[in-house]
Amino acid sequence: MILRRQLWRRVALLLLLVVGTSNLAHAASVQSLADTNWWDQLLRFLSFRDAALRYALAGSILLGLSCGLLGSFIVVRRMALVGDALSHAVLPGVALGFLWGMTKDPLAIFVGAVVAGLAGTALVTALTRTTRLKEDTALGLVLASFFAAGICLVTMIQRLPTGNKSGLDKFLFGQAAALGADDITLMAVVTTVAVVLVTLFYKELLATSFDEGFARSSGIPSAWVHHGLMLVLAAATVIALQAVGVVLVSAMLITPAATAYLLTDRLHRMLLLASGFGILAGAAGAFFSFIGRGLPTGPLMVIGASTVFAGAYFLAPRHGVVARWWRHRQSAARTSRENTLKALYHVWEDDGFRDVGVTLSALAERRRETIEEALSRSGNLMRHGLATVDRDVVYFTPEGRQRAAEIVRNHRLWELYLTNSANIAPDHVHEDAEKIEHVLGETVVRELERRLNYATVDPHGKAIPGPRDIHFDAATRAGGEKTNTGGTRE
Repeated sequence: MILRRQLWRRVALLLLLVVGTSNLAHAASVQSLADTNWWDQLLRFLSFRDAALRYALAGSILLGLSCGLLGSFIVVRRMALVGDALSHAVLPGVALGFLWGMTKDPLAIFVGAVVAGLAGTALVTALTRTTRLKEDTALGLVLASFFAAGICLVTMIQRLPTGNKSGLDKFLFGQAAALGADDITLMAVVTTVAVVLVTLFYKELLATSFDEGFARSSGIPSAWVHHGLMLVLAAATVIALQAVGVVLVSAMLITPAATAYLLTDRLHRMLLLASGFGILAGAAGAFFSFIGRGLPTGPLMVIGASTVFAGAYFLAPRHGVVARWWRHRQSAARTSRENTLKALYHVWEDDGFRDVGVTLSALAERRRETIEEALSRSGNLMRHGLATVDRDVVYFTPEGRQRAAEIVRNHRLWELYLTNSANIAPDHVHEDAEKIEHVLGETVVRELERRLNYATVDPHGKAIPGPRDIHFDAATRAGGEKTNTGGTRE
């Protein structure tokens, strides 16, 4: 039995070697994989056998993590243009880092780019503090001037005898496939430092991001926190250049963070979501670049991040377009129902609160509508359990009558408040009350009643429904009688 198991293991190992050798022979390089089918490319991607693929994937994931994490702070601080200015300002530093040793040393380029980025942000601060220029103007000036200087330096380097082999042109649009072991090590160090610093100084970053005055009064050195954040942000921007380039790095800083911003109102959750979206975009960019036919990784990463943003833009539970459209539709429908209930109450009130229903003709006349429209609105009230219709007569249900009294109370209380407190003429308060009556909560109503000394009459001489009109006969409610308007005024 043992010998048979060993034999099968050797056969399986031999088959794996044959399959692997055939794949290697058929696809000796990443580019040649474009000639294989989609399934073979997927298996090869998941096997992580190619060193170039491993470096590109690791680099994409690391920059997605760091950009998502740090980009959240520039989004909540409304400094999105800072990311764009930083990405362009570091270009002359990249060229100077190359000129330092005439080699593409990752550390020299990193130091030069970070220094250039910090110089750019310092110049923006100096321009806004010492001149009348606003921050967006200063950012535009620094962005354009530093980028122009960087382009000139890179062009000069390209004309040097060894310039064509420098690879600095890849910093403009990025080339993840050119990432090496030294680049990945540097990216891992910067990402680790960013994660550790954000974890250690989370409270300080939270306070200075949302209320700088409170942070200063609490003894938090907000200026140092800001400069430290800019330093780490510059470093994260630099490590992303090789993969996505100067032009697109700001998109990786902003897009995952903006996506997370649509999904949550808590900063710690936003940091986690933005980091996750950044990692997802990085992995997706590397994957589709690998299985595609020569498609660039950086733009695919940005497209992946933008696709996730589009999904959040439409489908976010609270701030998405679909959710807001649905809430608006529900609110409009509720307002329409409440206006119908109010019209029924007005007719009932004009009829002396007699213990009879309201005819459709009276309701239509009150709302200046046709009988068919009044019947349609009454049917809508029936579907929501607020009224019943018997032939051509509409009756309140207990729930409908309570809500009608609340709406009328809110309307008349607000009219009285505007008349007494804001000295607005009684004939100018109706439109404001029409809007506010649907959104007044019970806490606000209690405060209005207290300030108006529990008034019982509105500016037009109409009675304001009180607690007895709203919370009427409990036995009627418990019995659920639907064919009785139940006059309670005495």
